[in-house]
Amino acid sequence: MKGQEWYQADDVAEEYDDKRFSRGGQLIDRREKEAVLEAITPVEDRRILEIACGTGRFTVMLAEAGADVVGLDISAAMLQQGRSKSQNAELSGTLEFLRGDAGRLPFPDDHFDTVIAMRFFHLADDPEAFLREMRRVSREQIVFDTFNRFSARSVYNWALPMGSRLYSKSEVSTLLAKTDLTLVDVEDDFLVPYGAYRSIPNSLASPIRTLDTVVGGTPITDHFASVSYWNTRLR
Repeated sequence: MKGQEWYQADDVAEEYDDKRFSRGGQLIDRREKEAVLEAITPVEDRRILEIACGTGRFTVMLAEAGADVVGLDISAAMLQQGRSKSQNAELSGTLEFLRGDAGRLPFPDDHFDTVIAMRFFHLADDPEAFLREMRRVSREQIVFDTFNRFSARSVYNWALPMGSRLYSKSEVSTLLAKTDLTLVDVEDDFLVPYGAYRSIPNSLASPIRTLDTVVGGTPITDHFASVSYWNTRLR
């Protein structure tokens, strides 16, 4: 995976949420969580694995909603942030954090109802292999997101600390076909790239987001959205 050393640093983990999901980044956090909940609903009593769970944004949310969740990440520093976050949460379900490699998941076949991977595929060296491994341990559903090749993100992609892989819709469709996954739904969003939201206060980001949502709701803009949220089922 690209950027492993950077991602596992203590200082990166400590600052991760503040740098990405404060200020205008709050809008990104809210939208990503909505996408996950919409794809998985109903959440209660589902057994869910989150790959590359990072600081536990989604794992904690899902456990609060009543799911039995395992969050797996390669970074011990990120997992510690997630454990600290879970201590202050009221969990209706269960939550366990494990350190592990997404390419060799330490679980038997068909072990989870749903497997999710958010903010992960842009770092994957071999996305097909990772998707196959996700499919192996899921018995029903896989949810993930991708950053899009024809979006504004491509303009500053070179500046990211660990690099970032961008996808076209056809590339993801090919991946789904190769791994025997059926597309249930895909949602495209954020014509304005994530970095722009994170760099300004929420009070300024909110009207930009409103305009982004209105313009982005037209079919012609789908291929120019920064991110796509994919909801798939096993065949």
